[in-house]
Amino acid sequence: MAATRGEPDPQPPLSSSSASEIHVRVNSRRAIHPVNIPTPPPAAAAASPVVFREVKHFRSWVPWLVPTFVVANTVMFIITMYVNDCPKNSVSCIARFLGRFSFQPLKENPLLGPSSSALQKMGALEARRVVDRHQVWLLVTCIWLHGGVFHILANMLSLLVIGIRLEQEFGFVRIGLLYMISGLGGSLLSALFLKSNISVGASGALFGLLGGMLSELIINWSIYTNKVAAFVTLLSIIVLNLAVGILPHVDNFAHIGGFLSGFFLGFVFLIRPQFGWISQRYAPPGYLTTSVISKFKKYQCVLWISSLIIFIVGFTAALVLLLRGFDANDHCSWCHYLSCVPTSRWSCNSNLGSCNSTQFGSQLNLTCLTNGKSSMYTLPDATSSQIEGLCSQLCS
Repeated sequence: MAATRGEPDPQPPLSSSSASEIHVRVNSRRAIHPVNIPTPPPAAAAASPVVFREVKHFRSWVPWLVPTFVVANTVMFIITMYVNDCPKNSVSCIARFLGRFSFQPLKENPLLGPSSSALQKMGALEARRVVDRHQVWLLVTCIWLHGGVFHILANMLSLLVIGIRLEQEFGFVRIGLLYMISGLGGSLLSALFLKSNISVGASGALFGLLGGMLSELIINWSIYTNKVAAFVTLLSIIVLNLAVGILPHVDNFAHIGGFLSGFFLGFVFLIRPQFGWISQRYAPPGYLTTSVISKFKKYQCVLWISSLIIFIVGFTAALVLLLRGFDANDHCSWCHYLSCVPTSRWSCNSNLGSCNSTQFGSQLNLTCLTNGKSSMYTLPDATSSQIEGLCSQLCS
């Protein structure tokens, strides 16, 4: 973010005989910010050396959790490709020299990745399985799966750029919770709207980090300089990324749900104390202050309490509605445009294809029930995975 942390307003200079200065480390780059302390008695001032102390609320953390998330997502993608085993389960594959790690045909998966059936086996999000079979864990497992090479590259690069900076600033506990809960919030909203498709990816959690960055800037507004420019820049990035979600085959409901979760949680997890309170707390013994400064400003407390209530109520309501089989599309006829806007160049119909199949010896006849197309294949003893892959291509 372009904003830099400001310092407390300097007080009038004091003479060397009557003033003492304490230097407190207060930002992640370990820069030293002077904090003026009220004048002590002359004897104490003469005996008090300059003290250097690090403020724990602004310490710099060594990022390890975000890189671990990147490794975990990469490992899960490799395992998914191993389970996919394109040469065995599909008629044609891309990069067949990779063996069982080769990719599905581009017509079936343009992201260079596995088949839908492989993603389903690994734990892709399907609303009907969550509701009818009570497989609630799919709301979490889908966060660690990706649809292809392009998909995981885009998400992991974004996670490194955004997540490492946040982990350095706020530590692995808060950022880890923000990431996971935001991903879960994205899955909840996705399952409430997308009833016939599967959904995978960490982008809901990533949008949660973006939402957290925005709320962190708002709740810590008084300690930033260049705050308006930072706010406009960050908001433009968020709007641009959400706008990309109106393209087909992109689950923008997961993006929106993750962003809203991260936005409200950011007020709770990423709040910082004001500098005046820090000056008092880290003052050496013997220094007297004229007034007691509260740790947080009133507007910070209001935002913290209201955001926590809104998140708990919204998250609980979404989970209860989902488990009861609630279909949000029945109550919002225009909401589907938030995830895809149809144009003359593309269609928003991304439902999984369904086909009738007939096997005569080595001849397999498929008819797509979605578009009415039929095709004949020479494929003796076709497996269900092969038929599903061919059906997906025929219906696309």
